[in-house]
Formats: sequence, structure tokens, C-alpha cells
Amino acid sequence: MKPLIKISLTPLLILTFIPFDLYADDFSGQHLSLIWGIPFVGILLSIALLPLLTPQIWHHHYGKITILWTLLFMGSACYFFGWQSTLELTTHAIFAEYLPFILLLLALFTVSGGILIKSEIVSTPKLNVCLLAVGTLLASIMGTTGAAMLMIRPLIRANRNRKQAVHIIIFFIFLVANIGGGLTPLGDPPLFIGFLKGVDFFWTMSHMLLPVLLTSTLLLTIFYFIDRHYFQLQYGKQHSATMPQNNSSIKFYGLHNVLLLILIIAMVLLSGIWHSSIEITLFGTHLSLPNLVRDGVFIIITLISICITPKPVRAANEFNWQPIIEVAKLFIGIFITIVPVLAILKAGSHGALSPLVSLVNNPQAQPVNSMYFWLSGLLSGFLDNAPTYLVFFNLASGDATTLMMSLEKTLLAVSMGSVFMGALSYIGNAPNFMVKSIATQNQIEMPSFFGYMKWSISILIPVFIVNNLLFFI
Repeated sequence: MKPLIKISLTPLLILTFIPFDLYADDFSGQHLSLIWGIPFVGILLSIALLPLLTPQIWHHHYGKITILWTLLFMGSACYFFGWQSTLELTTHAIFAEYLPFILLLLALFTVSGGILIKSEIVSTPKLNVCLLAVGTLLASIMGTTGAAMLMIRPLIRANRNRKQAVHIIIFFIFLVANIGGGLTPLGDPPLFIGFLKGVDFFWTMSHMLLPVLLTSTLLLTIFYFIDRHYFQLQYGKQHSATMPQNNSSIKFYGLHNVLLLILIIAMVLLSGIWHSSIEITLFGTHLSLPNLVRDGVFIIITLISICITPKPVRAANEFNWQPIIEVAKLFIGIFITIVPVLAILKAGSHGALSPLVSLVNNPQAQPVNSMYFWLSGLLSGFLDNAPTYLVFFNLASGDATTLMMSLEKTLLAVSMGSVFMGALSYIGNAPNFMVKSIATQNQIEMPSFFGYMKWSISILIPVFIVNNLLFFI
């Protein structure tokens, strides 16, 4: 081990001045201190707090802030483990984890932004329930990001005459931007990461069907009574005479993007079914041919959608690249800085996070599924659900076959917690803030960070307690 005085004199990073033993002979979770998690936690806390404390600085410099945290980890890793190990770790995080994740989001975001639904319908509580139900179903087909971007503007237009529309947007975030994505790996980033780790596409569909159906039904029922209350306050119980004249016509534009959407789904399925011995090795990271083809097709689909979609369609959707650019910048830092955290978790009871391991396991070293559900969920709600899923996936076993077979309840708990509880706050899932931003642009006064949480805690937590009692007790 190198002398401590040499560490303190290193000009690379502030971390080296902290009196913890950071050095390890190799990048093994058994030897890593929790101090290695600082860059990862720093990025997540920046996402959570800086938009509230210094919104102007965050808006203009979030990319630079993310880079600083990322370089903090990479610089430390270079010093303690050498540039070659750092290069291998970073290459794996980017090419095996981050690029498949962001390319799928990019394709879904671009294709959904090329589909326009125009209607002059004036909505009622029953119609709002139908619109939310359709969006919830679409979320598992085209992703929470795609479904949210496709459905939010038609929903806002349908409720343009409503004096109280905040609750409509909040339930839209609950259902379309989060819970509706629980049926397939296409639906929500955590499940797609699980799919990349080896979780079968149809395992997710079959095991998540009942939880998603139950949770969506409960929330749609609650929404109906809340929406009917506000509707009657504005129009009265005999609302037919006071409501504006309704126009039931609906027009669709950019339907060729639907074919591209189907191709995205097909490529995700194909990459899970198609097995090939052909692979490319890049700095120790093995990239299989099926995954390379899938990611290449995602890029091609994105370019085709840009070329064939008329500009007026995207203009009418108020489409711009800023949301996906923000997600791309933030997540590359998250995927890189989470590497040591995952390594520590993988070490289990021999790592620095052994207290957490003991919390989610009983004295017989068996998983406590309720704890997996709540811990993965609460962290997803206030940090970010994609890396949180990855953390608890590795904490449970890290092996998809084991989780799907002997630990299926544990995998279900992590899947439900990560997907469902991303709705607890604005920062729980990427579409949440996108939806809030679009609603604000349309003169809907959305609640603050903590104002939103009053809604989510009072409505979602009781529903999640029901989930816990039914599936994990």
C-alpha cells in the first residue's frame, strides 16, 4: 500500500485529502470504501436539489456539473487503479450500459414527437379516464417517454376550458409517465436495463401484468372521483347546458412514424431472442452482434423519422431536442459514477454496504421482498429509478436467471418499486419533468417540488401499501 502522505500530496482531487483508506489492490467491491460513492451521490443530489436552490445555474450548467462529478471519479480511479483499469471500467459503462439505454430513449422520443393528434374535443371526467387509460397502455408499448410526449398535449387541449387542471397532469405523471411503463422492457428504463442484464421480455410482461392492472385501476378510480368533483364545481351537476360545444373530430398526422415504432419494438425483441457468437471486444468489453445491430437500427430509425416527418407536425407538437439532451448529459455521468457503488453492492456482506445487505435479508440470508420493494421504490422516487433498479438488481443476485427462477418475488419487488415509485417526485423518472414543463408552458400552474409530493404521498403511498400487502406479505 502506498504511504498516506503521498495520497495527500496528490493534486488530482479533493477526495484524496479525506482521511479514508481509498486505496485497493484491484477494483474489487470488497476493498472499496463508501467514499467512492460520493461522485454518484453528488450527481443525484445535484439533480434533486440544484433545480430548486439555484435553477438558473442548474439550467445553464447542468452538463458541466455532471462532468465535474464524473471526472472526480475517473481521476481518482486513474490514480488508485491506473489508467488501463479506469478505461476498461468506463468503456463498459458507456458501451454496454449507457448507449443501449440512451439510443432506445432517443428513438422513442424522436418517433413519438413525429406523431400528432389534433382534436377539438372538450373533455369530461369519463373521457379523461379513457385518455389516461390509453396513455397508460401506450406507455408499455412505446415507453413512458414516448407515451407521455404523445398524449400530454391532446390531454391538455381536451381540458383547455377547465379552471382546475393540475390534478389531471399529476395523475398523468403517475400513470402514463411511470406506472403504465411496467408491462414491458420497452416501457420504463429500469426494465430495459433488466432486459439488457438478461431478464426475459415475457417474464416482465407476465409477472408485472397483475400489479400494473391493479395499481392503474385503483388510480383511475381515484382520479375519476377527484376529476368529477372539480368538473361539477365548474359546470354544475347539470353540465350539458353550461359546457362549451363539443367537436368530436380527431385527426392524426405523421402516422408513418407508427411503422417506425413497431420496428423499435421488433428490434428490442430480436436482440433478446437472437444469439450470436460474433462479438467485438473493446477495451475488455464484449459487445455482441445482436446488440450492435439493435443499437445501429435505433440510430437509423431516429434519422429516418427526422427526414420523413413534416416540420409542421413537429412544430405543432412543440418538439425540441432539449429534454433528450438533458437526459443524455445527466445519465452518462450516472452510468459511469455508479460503477463503484455496484461493485460494493456486488460484494454483499463482504462490502462496505453490508448493513444495507442485512436490511434486505433476514438472518437466514433470504431476501425480505417487502424491503426490496420499499427501498428500491423510495430511492427511485428521490434519486433516479434506472440506476436504483441496477443497484438492487445486483444486490439481490445480479444474475437474471437466478432472479427469474428462485428469486422471482424479489425481482418483482425491485421491478415494481423502481417503476411505480418513480412517480413519487418530479425527479423520479425522466418524463416527469418533461410533462411538468409542457404543462407550465400551457399556463397550468403546476405545484412546487414539495407541493407535488403532497399529492403523491397522500394518493400513491396508500396504493403502494395495498401492493405490498397483496404481493409481498
